Amino acid sequence: MVRLGVTLVAVLLFLSGTHLLVGTPRTFEDDAARAVWTWRTSGAAERWRDGFLPLGGLSSAPPEVLRKVRRDEEFGWKVAGPLPATPADGQVRWDDGTTRRVPVIGAREAMLEQSPWEDGDSGLPDEQSYHMTGATFTTMRLRTLRGMATVPAWRLRFSDLPGTIDQVAVDWDAVGRVGDLVGEQAGGRGVSGFEVLGERTLLVSYDYGVCGREPLPVQVRVSEHADVVVLGIDVPDQGGGMCAGVGMSGEGVAELQEPLGNRVVLNAGSGLPVLCLRMPEGC
Repeated sequence: MVRLGVTLVAVLLFLSGTHLLVGTPRTFEDDAARAVWTWRTSGAAERWRDGFLPLGGLSSAPPEVLRKVRRDEEFGWKVAGPLPATPADGQVRWDDGTTRRVPVIGAREAMLEQSPWEDGDSGLPDEQSYHMTGATFTTMRLRTLRGMATVPAWRLRFSDLPGTIDQVAVDWDAVGRVGDLVGEQAGGRGVSGFEVLGERTLLVSYDYGVCGREPLPVQVRVSEHADVVVLGIDVPDQGGGMCAGVGMSGEGVAELQEPLGNRVVLNAGSGLPVLCLRMPEGC
């Protein structure tokens, strides 16, 4: 209960614009400089360049299976038959012909990816569970940052589903995530996406908190470097103290001095590429 109370206070203070640390508040320039330094020195830039970051869904199933699973979304998932051994690894093959060996998860772990429960079934009875009777190690198509690739996958069979489920078998924990390299960054300048309007123009979307009901005049900020572009927002100071925070969203235009090209667009608040919001498994 004490931890919950502290968390709520922190959220309210954040939404109200109050800085939790005593001293000079960090500026966008501070956050941007930290994001660039971390990106260049942590190994995150190299992980990003290797391109094995998923942009598409990691599972696939026939429409009738999806409808049933969505209808019974809180069902458990149980193993109800013998499963094959997990291969030592698998191969990713991009459409340009390049390949990479990757660690893989087992069939049971692939089944757990479908479940809303950490342990698969949360003790639910059989009549409120799906039962996996077998699995086959196969491949499926996946859109990645480097383009389309054929990746290792498990085809899962169930006695009480009208079809199979294919699940990407890559062990993302073992492969490593960009966020693990960047680390947890403090900051709340909430850039949530961008759209390229021209080679020097970006339409930036963002989220922020207000103490009232009216939107604030938020300013989109940009910091350009040879290898990255850092985006952030400045939210007007709403004074100290607590408030009933309300979430707001908006858009603004960022004009670049040089064409974006192949530079990575980073979020000043998180230090991660803005595209990471579309690829949580890899980031």
